[in-house]
Amino acid sequence: MNKETLDAYCRKLPGCTYDYQVDWECDRYHVGGKMFAMIGGDAKGKDILTLKCDPARADELREIYEGIIPGYHMNKTHWNSIYFDADIPHELWERLIAHAHEMVLQKLPKRVRQELSLPE
Repeated sequence: MNKETLDAYCRKLPGCTYDYQVDWECDRYHVGGKMFAMIGGDAKGKDILTLKCDPARADELREIYEGIIPGYHMNKTHWNSIYFDADIPHELWERLIAHAHEMVLQKLPKRVRQELSLPE
């Protein structure tokens, strides 16, 4: 996977906003002011995508795919990091990004979803 593809997919999700965190040297994607995805690197500078994830699903994914690890510099229960060179089907990357977006979207107050013209 590559950064351009991941960036484009994240940005096209409803209500997505983007910023660059200089201190962390990472690209961050939010919905309703809450982050659902981050593109950055690990301690060795190896590219990773970090995503919000349901805790039970997060553990399952880590067991199945070698390239998915507990969220790098994030809460290990609620976040997974995926190495760009992980052997993961393209469709799974998209499903995991959509899942992260939906996890955050569901937790937003109704008022915020309405302001963003997002589904109830």
